[in-house]
Amino acid sequence: MTVVNVASAKGRLSELVARAEAGEEIIIARAGRPAVRLVPAQAGPRQFGGLRFSVPDDFDEALPEEELAAWE
Repeated sequence: MTVVNVASAKGRLSELVARAEAGEEIIIARAGRPAVRLVPAQAGPRQFGGLRFSVPDDFDEALPEEELAAWE
């Protein structure tokens, strides 16, 4: 883990980005206190949702009378 002050990071941003892309953890500090962590962005498309499910063919059929009564 490398800690760099904001003033130093301004002049070395390209280098720090390259190091973060290579897997190094870069912390940018303000007044000696950690402020942000520089990490690589996710590569590739993101998948929406993580659940797998299927919808039955009769999902839009009317409910049976006894189930309808339970909702009243």
